[in-house]
Amino acid sequence: MKTINIIGLGNVAFHLIQKINTLPNYKLQQVAVRNRENAKDILASNQIVTQISDLQTADLTIISVSDEAIKQVSEAIPYQNQLVVHTSGTTSMEILRTHNRRGVFYPLQTFSKSRKVDFENIPLCIETTNENDGEELKTLAYQMSEKVFMISSEQRKSLHVAAVFVSNFVNHMYSIGNEICEENEVPFEVLHPLIQETAAKIKTLAPLKAQTGPAIRHDEITLKTHQEFLKNETYKNIYKTITESIQNV
Repeated sequence: MKTINIIGLGNVAFHLIQKINTLPNYKLQQVAVRNRENAKDILASNQIVTQISDLQTADLTIISVSDEAIKQVSEAIPYQNQLVVHTSGTTSMEILRTHNRRGVFYPLQTFSKSRKVDFENIPLCIETTNENDGEELKTLAYQMSEKVFMISSEQRKSLHVAAVFVSNFVNHMYSIGNEICEENEVPFEVLHPLIQETAAKIKTLAPLKAQTGPAIRHDEITLKTHQEFLKNETYKNIYKTITESIQNV
């Protein structure tokens, strides 16, 4: 049975912990956290450590902390010649200290502790310094998900940038739409079917082919009406910028 240590208890680590605990051929050995109280509801007492230096040697160590902390955390790991990976979408594998074998185990998904995720449909992006470690990570990944990809650091960075556009930016647009609805006493749920259909279409159509709306139609009357309606100058500028981007593709 392979042993796994995890460092961190953020959104990604929280879900990894719960998933790994269900795998038959892997043992979640220890998790290093800052505050023991935050981990006691999902971990046994003997699995929790508050100092990285107290971690016992494991076959795989997953660093799941903020990007700026990865280097320092990897340097604090007390054992050598084991496989150590991080879960960052943008940080190079090279930042990990070389006293251990290095890799990346990046789940491409938005995570919140309050919402359960279906790991089987989450793309897991893997990178390692040697082929054997790649096979080890793939074996683990395929027990968690049906979607496993060998992705280089540069490819992973491009995916992360793209993910910001299709997830974080889109969610901000939801927030703006929700605010406009609230200001005009319209239930935001009226837009739910439209949101769902827009997302569903790109499973069978390229996004460019799926584009609809006044911008792609060059419907200048509607575009002008919308911009006159918007009183928030920031939202008006966003509307104008995205309209121009759609028309210039």
